[in-house]
Amino acid sequence: MPMSEPRLPMDRNLALEAVRVTEAAALAATRFIGRGDEQAADTAAMEAMRAALSALSIDGRVVVGEGDAGQVPMLFNGDKVGNGKGPAIDLALDALEGTSIVAKGGHNAVAVLGITETGGFLPVPDIHMEKIAVGPGLPVGVIDIDDEPSENLRRLAMARGVEVEDLMVCILDRPRHEDLIDKVRTAGARIVLIADGDVSGAIATALPGSGIDIYMGSGGAPEGVLAATALACTGAQMQCRLMFRHESERAKARAAGHCDLTTKLTIADLVRGEAMFAATGVTDGAMLMGVRRHRGGAITHSLVMRARTGTMRLLESHHNFLLKEPGELK
Repeated sequence: MPMSEPRLPMDRNLALEAVRVTEAAALAATRFIGRGDEQAADTAAMEAMRAALSALSIDGRVVVGEGDAGQVPMLFNGDKVGNGKGPAIDLALDALEGTSIVAKGGHNAVAVLGITETGGFLPVPDIHMEKIAVGPGLPVGVIDIDDEPSENLRRLAMARGVEVEDLMVCILDRPRHEDLIDKVRTAGARIVLIADGDVSGAIATALPGSGIDIYMGSGGAPEGVLAATALACTGAQMQCRLMFRHESERAKARAAGHCDLTTKLTIADLVRGEAMFAATGVTDGAMLMGVRRHRGGAITHSLVMRARTGTMRLLESHHNFLLKEPGELK
């Protein structure tokens, strides 16, 4: 019986390859800033990300993608990416997190990519997920998704050695969060309301200088996995729980393998083993500056993280559009 080929490990250079993928998506999306066409921006970002992934020496499988097969043309759940010659890895991605942001020329749009070894991501359906997240260096259990916002804020303020009034809470500006917003304001904390982009909102809690102390509220479940991937690289804390509006969403969750639909999920549940994360800003936000286009080129700002080492790199890349690869010369 022939021996199987040895499994290739994830290499640290893969994180830097990943950022080239998010840069490609961000550069493509930035041409549609403020043009009012969400679909065009999203499609351009997906096509650029798919092309960049195809050039990588990986045997990749999209676990948390743009949607189910048949719903989107590419980067769907189960899509195979890469040239098949490198390590077997799973991917969670969003070529453009914040399509409406880009269409309106707003803040906080990013292209994001998470990588784990095979089986590292918890598959989640495209439904809502309740989330709460704080940055690193805090006592375990300082937050609990089952507690009232006032209690979580009290414990966080005590752990930080500040008053509740000093805390800044990031919340998606949605009608469903009216009660949460009232409770946070009653507790005395300050609030940053974001129009979209809850991936970057949650990650901002772990970034020095972001000014965000805690993220609260509900957003997409796939976005929760992406945020958890980045937070897993920092020692931050996050708790989540799937939310259901009707029975069909419960059926989606069961089909994805969720037996107990009331389970409280942590970062360790969502992302297991070695993990890497890359994000590139499309428009300015709490996490990253957006793309700066100029004659003949552009400047991108990206974040690259790796769980094994806890490394966080902020990269400024200068792209020269006037130069072509040798294979592209006519």
